[in-house]
Amino acid sequence: MGAAGKLASTLAKDLGAGAAGTYYDAQAKNLVVNVLDETAVTAVEAAGARARVVENSLAELKSARATLKKDAAIPGTAWVTDPATNKVVVSADRTVSRAEWAKLGKIVDGLGAKAELKRAKGEYKPYIAGGDAITGNGGRCSLGFNVTKGGAPFFLTAGHCTAAITTWSDSSGQEIGTNETSSFPDNDYGLVKYTAEVDRPSAVNLYNGSTQAISGAADATVGMQVTRSGSTTQVRDGKVTGLDATVNYGNGDIVNGLIQTDVCAEPGDSGGSLFSGDKAVGLTSGGSGDCTSGGETFFQPVTEALQATGTQIG
Repeated sequence: MGAAGKLASTLAKDLGAGAAGTYYDAQAKNLVVNVLDETAVTAVEAAGARARVVENSLAELKSARATLKKDAAIPGTAWVTDPATNKVVVSADRTVSRAEWAKLGKIVDGLGAKAELKRAKGEYKPYIAGGDAITGNGGRCSLGFNVTKGGAPFFLTAGHCTAAITTWSDSSGQEIGTNETSSFPDNDYGLVKYTAEVDRPSAVNLYNGSTQAISGAADATVGMQVTRSGSTTQVRDGKVTGLDATVNYGNGDIVNGLIQTDVCAEPGDSGGSLFSGDKAVGLTSGGSGDCTSGGETFFQPVTEALQATGTQIG
């Protein structure tokens, strides 16, 4: 998948406006590149990917998203560009009223073949709850990844967690860190500086007595197989289903640029690790549904959080 991600980035640059999104077909084990006409097919296939001619350009889909941002800022909604359908998929959770659903329907219908509307399972919400793991002020989240900055130790978690909690303790109650940086909404990452001498491996807890070593970070690709680790539901697997998702959690908390997945999560999993192999991919933000009935979860891209905070995995 790392090779597919690099190839996707290279082809997107080479094709410019002629590229209309990429995704990884896990069954065929192929990178699929959407193109607007037959002239780009040869270049894509020569590079080792599969070309697919589609109707909507990325510019047209971006325009559709701008319309949604302007006209459909309704709490309990989310939208994401789906390269597999070549549309912007708009989702509404159970809190969206019948009147709001009708309004959304009219907006989406007005976008024609560029968008579609669906109901989400449950309710979109940031995942935070009372309990243990990394805790403070009566709340609980999950540690994402250990990082360093100027040789000093830090860890990344969700921004909606650091917006609510400033001092953190581990599951034993020992204080381990205080907030350094917090970004929420718009983004959803927080940086915590360690204040205690504790083990800080560059690894993720697999909740089976072992860990997954993390050697660096990677950008997500649609179709990428990923694993999430969190303090409530522990380890869950799935795949990336969309990029650059916008989620409206309500109360003015709108987050942009998220990774959409079909991995389940529940309150308390917030800030936890999303990874693919030994690469860090995301920090758990929120979603809908649960790990009994299923659902979808959104993640803050780790690469963006690392760049914004000036940190590195390690």
